[in-house]
Amino acid sequence: MNRFFKLQENQTTIKTEINAGITTFLTMVYIIFVNPVILGNAGVPSGQVFMATIISALVGTLLMALLANYPIAIAPGMGLNAYFVTVVTKYGLSYSIVFGAVFIAGVIFLLLSFTSLREKLIEAIPNSLKFGITSGIGLFIAFLGLQFSGIIVDGGEAGLLTLGDLQAPNTLLSIAGLFITLILMARNVKGALFYGIVMTAIIAFFTGQLTFNGVVSMPPAPVFFEMDIAGVFTEGLYAVVFAFLLVTIFDTTGTLVGVAEQAGFMKDGKLPKAKSALMADAIATTVGSTFGSSPSTAYVESTSGVAAGGRTGLTSLVIAGLFFLSMFFSPFIQAISGVSAITAPVLIIVGCFMMEGLSRVDWKSFDEAFPSFIIILTMPLTSSIATGIAMGFITYPLLKVVSGKGKQVSWLLYVFGILFAIQLVFFPAH
Repeated sequence: MNRFFKLQENQTTIKTEINAGITTFLTMVYIIFVNPVILGNAGVPSGQVFMATIISALVGTLLMALLANYPIAIAPGMGLNAYFVTVVTKYGLSYSIVFGAVFIAGVIFLLLSFTSLREKLIEAIPNSLKFGITSGIGLFIAFLGLQFSGIIVDGGEAGLLTLGDLQAPNTLLSIAGLFITLILMARNVKGALFYGIVMTAIIAFFTGQLTFNGVVSMPPAPVFFEMDIAGVFTEGLYAVVFAFLLVTIFDTTGTLVGVAEQAGFMKDGKLPKAKSALMADAIATTVGSTFGSSPSTAYVESTSGVAAGGRTGLTSLVIAGLFFLSMFFSPFIQAISGVSAITAPVLIIVGCFMMEGLSRVDWKSFDEAFPSFIIILTMPLTSSIATGIAMGFITYPLLKVVSGKGKQVSWLLYVFGILFAIQLVFFPAH
């Protein structure tokens, strides 16, 4: 094990790597509670999402350990799961068709991992758009959390939205869970999101809002290949595929670079074994879609494991092992995911995490600021990540051209800007 993971070369030990793996797992295990809740709103059975979430996390994180030897975990990404639900519910599509779109995006991402096109695309897209997309998704996720909690409800004739009934049992539980989790976060408790879920669940149990029909059982049988790839082309979901692909590329690349910088892996601004790491994520997305999960991405919570000393793939191997063990607690996890108030606080807080990039947008330059702003504004208001991305890709090159800076924009952005404009005008449904 020392030789395979190069522990001595990376100045770490088996004990340190195990501790780091447990730390990262505790900070990200909330996804196996939250993902069934979110995708359940699209009609996907809870047991299916539970298994698909674990399988994609297990496959991706295991490949990250064995191929790239990095202490980085992979699992279905927040924001992309919410976008999945939006596509299904807003346009009345079958979730099997949208799983087909996820599968196609995963295959394209996998193919891009073998080429330099991914690097060119990342380099072509300016930081203002990248940070705008991430922050817009953050607001979208937080908005969903506020809706699930009942803190914000449909305003009806009074307006688009209004404050909910703060005395309702579900809302009271959400507020209590939110403040508990915020206190844990403020106190820098490792695994604060996970422990916040557990404490909120305990309150729900004693108030009669949560009931268990067991804790441990054999894992639910996974459902395989419930996809309708042909429906993707029939419904013209090209923009949806592109949105899944684009956000996955940004999420994974940004997280890989961030964690690698913290761990000291970056060399001359480049990440060794980047293709292997991206391949692990692409395979996880592709496999996850065949079982019933939204796209996977590298998790920023991996930084907690790095902070605990994790430096090799052994950390990721430990994380994968813990995800495997969680399969056997499906009754417990499904009971918790069935009470939206338990997981809603996590959505709100994760949304806050994703706003960090806004500090790096040049707000004094209008042609940089407005495209970022319009993405952040339109994503939650239209409940569509794809629409937000489209607005940013259209306005950025347009403003650069009229301000005399057109040569600063890559030809790829002009191409995508035109394609998105055509899509919004002539194919607005998707």
